Amino acid sequence: MPQYIVRQVKIGKTSQLDELALAAGELYSRTLVSFWRTVRKKDVWLSGYSMEKWHISDKLHAHTSDAITQSFYASLKSWRSRRKVDSNSKPPRRRRWFYKVIWKQSAIKLKNGKLRLSNGKGNLPLIVDWNWQKPSLLEMGWNRNSQCYELRACYSQPSVESIKSNNVAAVDLGEIHPMVIADGINTDIYNGRLLRSKRQYQNKLKAQLSNLVDKKKRGSKRRKKLIKSKQQQLAKINNQIKDIEHKLTSKAVSVLKERSIQTLVIGDVRDIRKNINYGKKANQKLHQWNFGSIRQKLEYKCAKVGIQTELITEEYTSQMCLSCRKKNKPRNRNYRCSCGFKTHRDSVGSNNIRAKYLGEVPVVGLMAKPSGTRWHPHLQCNSTSLRVEESPEFLERRSDAIHGE
Repeated sequence: MPQYIVRQVKIGKTSQLDELALAAGELYSRTLVSFWRTVRKKDVWLSGYSMEKWHISDKLHAHTSDAITQSFYASLKSWRSRRKVDSNSKPPRRRRWFYKVIWKQSAIKLKNGKLRLSNGKGNLPLIVDWNWQKPSLLEMGWNRNSQCYELRACYSQPSVESIKSNNVAAVDLGEIHPMVIADGINTDIYNGRLLRSKRQYQNKLKAQLSNLVDKKKRGSKRRKKLIKSKQQQLAKINNQIKDIEHKLTSKAVSVLKERSIQTLVIGDVRDIRKNINYGKKANQKLHQWNFGSIRQKLEYKCAKVGIQTELITEEYTSQMCLSCRKKNKPRNRNYRCSCGFKTHRDSVGSNNIRAKYLGEVPVVGLMAKPSGTRWHPHLQCNSTSLRVEESPEFLERRSDAIHGE
């Protein structure tokens, strides 16, 4: 089954983009109105093929018009399946002034770093600077947070078969160190000090602002103002936490790719929060530990570069000595065994997860000393922003239309 990768690129806001979104909204509204009017007056539910032949926009590519009509029928199909379990679900009935514009592969051309998106015969194409491969599907929509248009490029690739070989790395997810990755020779420790400080500040700020909100009268302007300020400040910290996670995971995946790793084994800690009671502070840290977010980012970024990911239980992996295979409970961040072996605690965990997956005993003599990676603002990240300039031909044609020439 094929996997799909989506790349989001911000392209700003121009008059050409507004006109395309407006034409898409007009076509979607015509499709919606015609469908329900036919149902109401003729008691006939038109098929998608009939609607595609009926409504076509002269401002968009023919396949783009088909895709917009198909999106309405996709919403209709979703409602039909949803109403079987939810009787209060409602069908798509809302008209759209603006709507997403979809380009299929036939309307997309890539040449010399320029992506040319056709809008049909007689209409100027949309041209965007593009530093990646040609996508199989493109969608342009409005980003409310950034207040600009963005392109969502879809790439399809075949799924990678699970290959159990020596090119295997394992990652131990932790609360203090978000990731510790071992590949049998190298062990990389990713520092999470900044991530923890952001979480601590978030808790402190949430308590202070909640205290201020509780002192204000319900329904008052000051209370509403404080609630809005609280939401904005907490959203900012959440974005900072996401940025740290993205950059750390992107750096980790790029290192795995350089080392030709084929499989990444992830320690499964999803049940760690059940029946825990280590005190108020420790419980709060464990319940706010965002291991699921980091695991999800590792999985889709590994799939993007062709690395298979697998989950495996990590019971006793932090206690088993890599040298004599005896169990010892580590103290603090250091692991010491009676046989004389000592190393970083999380290094033991990641190497034992790898050994457990491969079914073999690790060779301590081949392993290098663990190395650390500290977060900084210029770590590798995939977020990209582009700007689309209006072509002189489009501006000239628009000026002629305004002045009636």
